[in-house]
Amino acid sequence: MNLKEYSSCDGIALAELVRKRELLPSELVSLFLKAVEKINPSINAVIEVYSDRIKNIDDHAISTGPFSGVPFLMKDIGAGESGRRQEMGSRLMKGNVADKDSFLTTLFKNSGLNLLGRTTTPEFALGISTESVLTGATRNPWNLEDMVGGSSGGSAACIAAGIVPMAHGSDNGGSIRIPASACGLVGLKPSRGRVTLGPDMGDPGMLQEFVLSRTVRDTALMLDTVSKPVLGDPYIIIQPVRPYIQEINAPTESLRIAWNTESWQPGSSVNSEVVNCVEQVVSECEKAGHKVVEDSPVFDYEEYLQAVCIAWAFGMYAMVDMVVAAERRTISEENMEPVMLSFYEYSKSLTGANLLMTNFVLNKIQRIFGKFFEQYDMLLTPTLMKLPEPLGKYSKMRTDLDYVGFMRLCDETKVFTSPANVTGQPAITLPLGQSKSNLPIGVQFIARFGEEDKLIRIASSLEQKMPWRERIPPVHVST
Repeated sequence: MNLKEYSSCDGIALAELVRKRELLPSELVSLFLKAVEKINPSINAVIEVYSDRIKNIDDHAISTGPFSGVPFLMKDIGAGESGRRQEMGSRLMKGNVADKDSFLTTLFKNSGLNLLGRTTTPEFALGISTESVLTGATRNPWNLEDMVGGSSGGSAACIAAGIVPMAHGSDNGGSIRIPASACGLVGLKPSRGRVTLGPDMGDPGMLQEFVLSRTVRDTALMLDTVSKPVLGDPYIIIQPVRPYIQEINAPTESLRIAWNTESWQPGSSVNSEVVNCVEQVVSECEKAGHKVVEDSPVFDYEEYLQAVCIAWAFGMYAMVDMVVAAERRTISEENMEPVMLSFYEYSKSLTGANLLMTNFVLNKIQRIFGKFFEQYDMLLTPTLMKLPEPLGKYSKMRTDLDYVGFMRLCDETKVFTSPANVTGQPAITLPLGQSKSNLPIGVQFIARFGEEDKLIRIASSLEQKMPWRERIPPVHVST
């Protein structure tokens, strides 16, 4: 197998070759290393390759898991692996080592994935462009001068460029879907509580961890693999009636789908090419027999923005202060980027009353969306309102923006992604379009809480009708 053949396979296809003994895990590792060596100098997405794991690969110990032997990369924040560095894109965390495997990491390993390294993320995963002082800027394989998205941008760049078929990501406001859209990938944010965050976290709030991939079937099978309730999780959400992989190519019932391309942020607008792509998807949905209606939830954006900023800040303050206390480190301009330092200072100013009011507002948003989804099965929107933009605009080294101003700026591009984190609903982005300049355009579907099965079915259908697998970025292992 050569790099072109390797990069044309998704995870399921590679694992099948391993199971049939047509390909050895060591051969996959060799291809992975060649891909990293060829592409990473251009995109700067892989921070570290685990040389010890590569050296000790055992071709006789082939896992029975569904992704046996498949190379995989972990985002440098979130699910950790015992004894491995996790620096969270921050100089403050340089040299930090995880003290245990997260439950999700264990599930990844049990699936047969071969965890071979770490990918870049912006400092503490804040922002829609993967740029940090610690690791530099990660570049988009479709245009090396453009942002790759964030905060799972390193993972997205690696998949788009053919280094791995899928990789770990996390999504607290769009951080799986944003880079998936910018890089032409499939990005699913599961329902709140679908994927465990244990043992260190209980109630997930807005956060969910999962993967980014090239194909809907990899996404579906991985969801089957890691969406397993774990003892101690705060609750168990509704379980699917059948495995998600069985939704691939399954008939789609007639759905009532709302669609919207009007920005939820006053004063901002959606790029015309993105609007055209959404309208093409609307047409395909109508041809498939779905009832498609132009409609949207209505909410107060400023109230929403302030509530999200406060909710994120409470989590940030707790996380950073725990790390600082445990590692005996000192926060300063020398080890934290200006916008991130503003974020930290903002978080220190908050009170319990701020948190109570924030919970009230977020509950109101959830009720508004809940009422809206009494009428519709899904909401169709752009994933990003703009095409991937040049590096630097969303850098947290900017000194002309404070934390709230930075969040407002990010919403000019990603305002459609964060509400699903507030409501806990599942949302998926699909690479259903391409701009005149050959940049990917992602389209997002949001479903009712717990209804990932419907998302997989409609995504599988659109993958056949509006295929994207043949689109290869200029910077790719096969070229």
